[in-house]
Amino acid sequence: MSRAAQSSAPRPLGPPAARFRTQIDAAIVDGVNISDMTLRLTLTDLTKLKRDATVPLADISFTGGVMRYLGVKVEQGGVTESVLDRGAA
Repeated sequence: MSRAAQSSAPRPLGPPAARFRTQIDAAIVDGVNISDMTLRLTLTDLTKLKRDATVPLADISFTGGVMRYLGVKVEQGGVTESVLDRGAA
């Protein structure tokens, strides 16, 4: 099978800030507490989020060595695809 014929997982569309804002908002509507969520980002998405000039300064915070986006704890690296972990169900 040629490389062109091999299928690969589709890449998420849009910047991580917009993608995860939508997911965080949906989780809140579903009744998930912000403190239960963890945003697990690839290093690439973390860099994009930090450098996104459209993200208001108030949306990202660094307190006690922990980064938060919209109040959700951010863990960096260790994943092959960025994901919002909603916590225990």
